[in-house]
Amino acid sequence: MDIIRRNKKYIIAGLGPALIIYMLFVIIPIFRSFYYGFMDWNGIGVAKYIGLENFKQILVDPYFWKSFKNNIYVVIASILGQIPIALVLAIILSRKLKGVKFFRTVYFLPMVVSTVVVALLWSNIFNSQIGILNNFLKFIGLKSLAQNWLGNPKIAIFSACIPIIWQFVGLYFIIFLAAIQNISESLFEAAEIDGATETQKFMSITFPMLWDTIKVAVVLCISGSMKAFDLIYVMTGGGPGRSTELMAIYMYNKTFTVYKYGYGSAVSLVIFVISLFFILLSQKLMKTKDVV
Repeated sequence: MDIIRRNKKYIIAGLGPALIIYMLFVIIPIFRSFYYGFMDWNGIGVAKYIGLENFKQILVDPYFWKSFKNNIYVVIASILGQIPIALVLAIILSRKLKGVKFFRTVYFLPMVVSTVVVALLWSNIFNSQIGILNNFLKFIGLKSLAQNWLGNPKIAIFSACIPIIWQFVGLYFIIFLAAIQNISESLFEAAEIDGATETQKFMSITFPMLWDTIKVAVVLCISGSMKAFDLIYVMTGGGPGRSTELMAIYMYNKTFTVYKYGYGSAVSLVIFVISLFFILLSQKLMKTKDVV
């Protein structure tokens, strides 16, 4: 703390330019977007104040609620898919195993690949004619399960959730791995002396020590899933029949297809409020007294 106090002016000087740029290109545009949510504006002419009219239209639009439901599917798939898989991988690869560095790299690799590349890759995998998935099902004698994964409105959103899980498992894997490596080895050594099994060590030491990290991962899952856009947009464009349209895609279409910039800004504010609500709710539900 003394070092920070003595070098406060240098720290401020170092952070200042980055903070200014962040304010100009992130914070100010966010507040301007919220401001235009109360306006009728096509992006070119004069904005006309219409109060809560945009929000009233959003609440009665069935397509918005359909996109909201699709977002809920993505949130649930992300939390129940990414976090458990990443936790299991982190526990396994935190040990001194042969080739562990190779596997750590492999599992993190999807995170550094462009989202567009991931979308095109999985679009080809799901392709009903030449896709690997259908051909594999036919090869193992399960031809009856082969279908148009992204063209069937009943299953398209669930199919689209798979590449989302696959791409971001690496992020939470690295987070959990770092947290596990920060747990003192003396705790595990003491547990071994007491005759604890691997399961007991996980339940009594690893899991409680990781609980705060898991809570952070859930927040990241919710915030990332609620603003999901690019991967599904490239794969399906929100189709077929809007069956994979998310709130961000709904906002994009309203803003840049029909040029309702004020309405699109209102949708962005609604997404922000809904995301904040779910984050606060998740933290409330995960607040426990006896985890540690």
